[in-house]
Amino acid sequence: MTLTEELAEWAHALRFEDIPPDVVDIAKLQILSQCAAMRIGATHPLGRKLAEAFGPPLQPDPRRAAFVLAGLGSWLHFDDTAFAGHLSNSTVAVPMAYAQSQELDGRALLTSVIVANECAARVTASATLGPFRGQSATFTHVVGAVAGRLRGENAPARRWADALGLGLGLPPRTVPIGFLGGDAKVFSASTPVSVGLDACDAAAAGFEGSREILEHPEGFLSRFAAVPLPGAVTAGLGRRWHTHTTSFKVHPGGPGMDAAVDCGLELHRELGPVRAQDVTGITVDTSLYTVLVDAQAGAHLRGADSPVSALVFALPYLLATVLLTGDLTTGDFAAPGVADEERWRLADLVSTRLDDAMTYDLFHSEVPFGEALRQAGPRAAEWLRPFGARLKGDGQWLVDLVGELEPPSEDFRSARKVTGARVTVDFRDGRSVSRRVDIPVGAVGGPPAASLVREKFLGAGGSADTADALAALESASAQEVTKLLNAALERTTA
Repeated sequence: MTLTEELAEWAHALRFEDIPPDVVDIAKLQILSQCAAMRIGATHPLGRKLAEAFGPPLQPDPRRAAFVLAGLGSWLHFDDTAFAGHLSNSTVAVPMAYAQSQELDGRALLTSVIVANECAARVTASATLGPFRGQSATFTHVVGAVAGRLRGENAPARRWADALGLGLGLPPRTVPIGFLGGDAKVFSASTPVSVGLDACDAAAAGFEGSREILEHPEGFLSRFAAVPLPGAVTAGLGRRWHTHTTSFKVHPGGPGMDAAVDCGLELHRELGPVRAQDVTGITVDTSLYTVLVDAQAGAHLRGADSPVSALVFALPYLLATVLLTGDLTTGDFAAPGVADEERWRLADLVSTRLDDAMTYDLFHSEVPFGEALRQAGPRAAEWLRPFGARLKGDGQWLVDLVGELEPPSEDFRSARKVTGARVTVDFRDGRSVSRRVDIPVGAVGGPPAASLVREKFLGAGGSADTADALAALESASAQEVTKLLNAALERTTA
């Protein structure tokens, strides 16, 4: 049996009763959190343009609805993450879009989300040590769309294997200048969702996909992974629940930025608005990952004319915004917020600095890279070396710094996302104030996130009654699910 066939057989056979209760609880929070992200995304000018071009979410055509929902939830980086991948943009969006036509009750909807999580995360994990990660790993949503739709249809395992083989035979690839230098990032989840749904239709019509699409020497991993991890696709099925690794986003912004933003919010609460005229410098000590992401985004910044796609990755802008205003909202990625000269003056005073200890901790936590490195074993150096070379030397320094890795995790109940930062503000009057955060607020390994997710939904304009109903989703009938999803997204259709 090939990897695709084994994954398909497991996904087809899984029942709600087979899923651990704590995994179900995480999935309910995931739906609530993603609805908040969709609501927020719909309020931005680009979100309104998306609706103008492709229609409202939860429209009669579920394919079109899935396309719009995937876009609304993704592009502000207010979507949640896991090891591995930004799953919810397909794994939540597609089951929601098809819930009415498939007549899904609460248990069936949750099963579709969880099955889609597990399938998409496993394929993403197999290619984590490659050129694409985070939202640039768009193939995540090909798999998420296939699994999120076919589970609700109770499709036979053969159709799953065909659809996965077809979809992964021609998956989209991101181009950096398009992803960061324009608005194409808005479609980084929507387009692959369409590919996955097309694959479902083709498989239903009798098209066959390669059963060896993942492990074949000329297969998917040969093109999308520098160090392929085919074993990650089926490792611990039914025991290692990738849904356990979900980290919830409590403010917009790109990967690796959360801890620095959390530090900035703490400093604002203590100091009040921090203004450029009072500051000589702001230093962010952080891991290699954050340094590299910030440098890549910085090349695309043009002040008030910066594309939103680059702003969400721009640490100086994000940090300056929270130090000055004490918040980070949709309005900070559109006029007049993005044209505020004071925050750009403050951003010019921000510098990032590599912290070796934080880099070590990053690669020794399960999320976002550590588990993949553990599964790679001795081959991890083949990825670490060029990754480290992006900053300095030949990259051997990073191999030496990371050193010996832990064995792969038996399960993910104790997974952590350690993407730390220390922010230091030096004032003209001689004061120096610093804050450090190792695990971002809402991230796996930190305090329970249930109250944070609820606050995120209420802050996005959702009602407390809807949040309470989603917390009991497994008890909802199919009719109640339809009403509940419409209520959860009511702002996006206004």
